[in-house]
Amino acid sequence: MKERRRGADLEEALLEAAWEELEEHGYAGLTMEGVAARAGTSRPVLARRWDGKAKLAIAAIRQQMARYPLDVEDHGDLRVELLEFMDRLSSRAKGIAAVFTLFSSEYFQGGLTTPRDLHASLMEGNPAALMPILDRAVSRGEVDPEKLFPPIVTLLCDLFRHHVIMTFSPPSSTLRTAWVDSIFLPLVRIDRESV
Repeated sequence: MKERRRGADLEEALLEAAWEELEEHGYAGLTMEGVAARAGTSRPVLARRWDGKAKLAIAAIRQQMARYPLDVEDHGDLRVELLEFMDRLSSRAKGIAAVFTLFSSEYFQGGLTTPRDLHASLMEGNPAALMPILDRAVSRGEVDPEKLFPPIVTLLCDLFRHHVIMTFSPPSSTLRTAWVDSIFLPLVRIDRESV
């Protein structure tokens, strides 16, 4: 007799089944019944946790994102840490880009939310992984804190997100390096000549 899954084990199995359904059928073909069947459970079990396929799909994508952590340890050098951060973003994007792009286009056709709302839902509870890198760089004297205002702080992530949405693939290592070296670092580094 098969042991009944409960709690976190059951939730993980349900989200894995939802992810597989998204990969196979896209958001338009995602159904609560299909996920329940794939997970070997019933629709009411799903409905007790998620009140519709939109919330279930977001939870499944968030679970996949968590498999690709973005945290970067202190290497004592801003450029090294930024490049590692971009590599980690790229690994995450490779893991979810195709499904996420299909999901988001179909998701918005239903008029369920705005792109900003979707982004907020996906990132809810996730600390901004880039801020510890920038905070360390400020402490080391590599970055001028006066230059870290909102459009600049999010610039690398914005460039990355735009590229993935427009091309359905993560940017190349060459492009990521160019963003760091030619765009971001010149904007935030302390101007030694004026010190």
